[in-house]
Amino acid sequence: MRVIAGNARGARLYALSGKMTRPTSDRVKEALFSIIESRFRIGGVSVLDICAGTGSLGIEALSRDAASCCFVEKERLAVDAVKRNLASVGCLESRVLCMDALKALRILASEGKRFDIIFFDPPYSSDLYIPVIEAVSDFSVLSDVGIMAVESDRRKSLPERIGKLLKIVRRIYGDTSVEIYVLEER
Repeated sequence: MRVIAGNARGARLYALSGKMTRPTSDRVKEALFSIIESRFRIGGVSVLDICAGTGSLGIEALSRDAASCCFVEKERLAVDAVKRNLASVGCLESRVLCMDALKALRILASEGKRFDIIFFDPPYSSDLYIPVIEAVSDFSVLSDVGIMAVESDRRKSLPERIGKLLKIVRRIYGDTSVEIYVLEER
């Protein structure tokens, strides 16, 4: 696993052994960032990486000049991996929350935080998909022009609308589905 573009391009990232995390493959990461960059420049945006695992998606955004990234991960070993990877690419100022995704979203909303890009990549068997996407919508943590990128098993197609969010893209890469949500215009 490595950073594929930007200031930290080529940097190797630490991955946990075993099945605790499932890092996004370089192929999927490259495709995902191509989709994102077709909508806007990443430079200067704020990013939230939910179920961050080892932090590779958020770190990729930071490498491409995102202004900030907040990482949310509830597994302590994975949080340690995120911190280790942030240190290896010199991004120690990033915020890392070791807690459940829904609790983190409540806290971030209470602080008035809004993000331009939200990555959400839980374990494929997780029952968090709908509750977390609904919470992103209900708590208004996605900026008006922002996107939420959701990674799941290709056999799991998420609803077209969840709360105020509308799915605009679904792409399949091997066993992985990438679905992009934006705020529905009202």
